[in-house]
Order: sequence, then structure tokens, then C-alpha cells
Amino acid sequence: MKEIVEYLQKKHIIFKSLKEVMPKELGSRKKVALYLGVDLKGYYALVMQVEKKSRVLRKEAGELMELHEKVEKYIDSKITKKYIIIKAPLCSHAKAMLEEHGWKTWHEN
Repeated sequence: MKEIVEYLQKKHIIFKSLKEVMPKELGSRKKVALYLGVDLKGYYALVMQVEKKSRVLRKEAGELMELHEKVEKYIDSKITKKYIIIKAPLCSHAKAMLEEHGWKTWHEN
């Protein structure tokens, strides 16, 4: 959790509160870290961290966006800001798809 907070601070993103949501609570078996934050203006933000060896493809990007919808239903509120940190090879089509749907993506190898 501390490394996520520090990473976001470097990107000049600060939250009033940040808590981890387990994918298991949402009925998902995905190996992702989900963090639900409240920014300084009081809006919800979702930070997703994906770490794996294989490439993140367009299909998986769609599954991650479905996970976002499940989080919205879980908290019964709209999430305005969506961030994703990907530590894996990333398909250009998947990145374009995420950004098209309002995600701010950070890709690291």
C-alpha cells in the first residue's frame, strides 16, 4: 500500500483516504490489486495495479473494465477517476481501449 501511495504522490495525485478492495469480494479471481480512494474534492477514484509476466491483451483490458463496474456496484456509487498501473508487456490496442474509456494508464516494464 505504501508503494502505491508514494507512486501516486510522484504523479501529483493525493487522496484523503485509500483502502484496498479484494477482488475476491467482487467475485473475481483476477490477480490485481484494487484501491478505492477519495480525492480532495470528495470524488471516488479507483487505482488498479496489474503485475504479471505475460502480455496484457485487449480481452483482459475489457475484463479489467468489468471489474471497475463491479466496484461501482459494490460501493453503490459512481467512480469518476480511473487509474491503472501496468507492470507487464502491454498490447497497444489494449492501452488505446483503456484510454478511450477514460482510464489514465501508466505502463512500466
